[in-house]
Amino acid sequence: MTGENFSLDDTDLRRLAFENLSLLPLLDPPEASAIPYISPSTTSPLVVDLDGTLILTDSLIESVLQLIKTRPFTALCLLYYLPKGRAELKNFVAENTTLWVNSLPYRADLLEYIIEEKARGRKIVLATAAHHKIANAVASHLDVFDHVIASDAKRNLKGTQKLDAINELVGPEFVYAGDSSSDIPIWHASKSAITVDTSSSTTRQVKERTRLEKEFASPPLDWKVWAQALRCHQWVKNLLIFVPLLTGFAFSNTYAVIASIFAFIAFSLAASATYIGNDLWDIDNDRAHPRKKNRPFASGRIPITKGIAAAAALLTSALVIAAQISVPLLIMVSAYVVLTTLYSWVLKRYVLIDVITLALLYTFRVLAGSVASDLSMTYWLFLFSIFTFFSLALVKRCAELISLRKSKKQAAHGRDYQVEDLFVLYPLGIAASLCSVVVFGLYIGSIRAENHYAHPGLLWLVGVGLLYWTGRLWIKTVRGEMHDDPIVFAFKDFGSRVTVCGMVGVTLLAAFLP
Repeated sequence: MTGENFSLDDTDLRRLAFENLSLLPLLDPPEASAIPYISPSTTSPLVVDLDGTLILTDSLIESVLQLIKTRPFTALCLLYYLPKGRAELKNFVAENTTLWVNSLPYRADLLEYIIEEKARGRKIVLATAAHHKIANAVASHLDVFDHVIASDAKRNLKGTQKLDAINELVGPEFVYAGDSSSDIPIWHASKSAITVDTSSSTTRQVKERTRLEKEFASPPLDWKVWAQALRCHQWVKNLLIFVPLLTGFAFSNTYAVIASIFAFIAFSLAASATYIGNDLWDIDNDRAHPRKKNRPFASGRIPITKGIAAAAALLTSALVIAAQISVPLLIMVSAYVVLTTLYSWVLKRYVLIDVITLALLYTFRVLAGSVASDLSMTYWLFLFSIFTFFSLALVKRCAELISLRKSKKQAAHGRDYQVEDLFVLYPLGIAASLCSVVVFGLYIGSIRAENHYAHPGLLWLVGVGLLYWTGRLWIKTVRGEMHDDPIVFAFKDFGSRVTVCGMVGVTLLAAFLP
């Protein structure tokens, strides 16, 4: 049979159904006789939507993000094209960007089905409201489509306009795969429908007039995916805010404790907002990374629009909470967001400047704790923090390079690092950790330590613990066992937990032992 119109009586249909079990669903019960006859699948062209259907993202939003990232001044022209309609807007964005279609998050199950249908001889058509430049690039990359229908500078092929274009190309007999309620007129005009992550109301409207050929549904978006996007496990880094309380032994100061708790919450919310912003900004690089490609936004599990809304809500909440404590803390949180954003957009591209910035961001948390609790941060604590966190930042970078080396890659995508840089970064990071121990040793012999601790000599045990802990981190890194941020790793690693708790315990003994 061909794609032309044809008819069969019930006898012929039943005979074909038993010859081909895939046609058994065509045997309608009496009450469903009003539904138009559905052609066998191989005779009706399969028309597939792109955004939200074949790919787990929106190509226009991806292109706009890329335009803002690579050509920010050109992106200002978006304000001019917005009132002109989506067709001209898409055309402008497409002409000024090149979407990396090879790394887009494709829906594996649907793509597998398309390939199977293609092998059976079915005609496959890509019909999308995306710009034809993007659609043709996707078609060229996948090499499974016979025809491409897409928007241009004059027409935005969505809804009924897309239906007209489909009818013009393949005629009235086709099967349509889509995801949006705007596709309902197309589904109603099709011989059968393929729904992809459609809402319950949309699916119900489709079933009222069209038989479903297949349904594709992703797992529900649960709290675990959002927790991964917000990087809630990274909130442990904000425990550094409580360091001034510990070093100042001010846990009996109710105001300082409460202010530090609210500062922790504000920094955690602000950090999650910046993590989302960083993931969206760095989405192309993450997709090229062996591990980061599974992040919620890079993999398409969370839509970019939801990420932007969540980041805005988190940042607003963080600033409001900080403002309730004090204006200086509000300034600290704002400065943290600005510095983190600069790191994500610019600074992380430059070798060593990125790790210095990370060290400053770690130290920034300690300083924020000092500001929130109104406890002074000593010169010794500041110097110790800089060396310690510079070493930990290098641990993080070396761990990423080791991961790349295991993947047979020589350079970090989007960063000015190569795997061979490990020969320099190893000694630099280990030297920084030793410098922090030296600073701590000098502090033990200072007058301030003698005045602050009843038994400052016990602090030498803390110095030994620092040597062991930092050395352990570097050994884990070189072995390729550092799969997370080093501070997060310290909370997960049993040896690190015991060592850190032991150092804190000895510090308290040195201060309060009679």
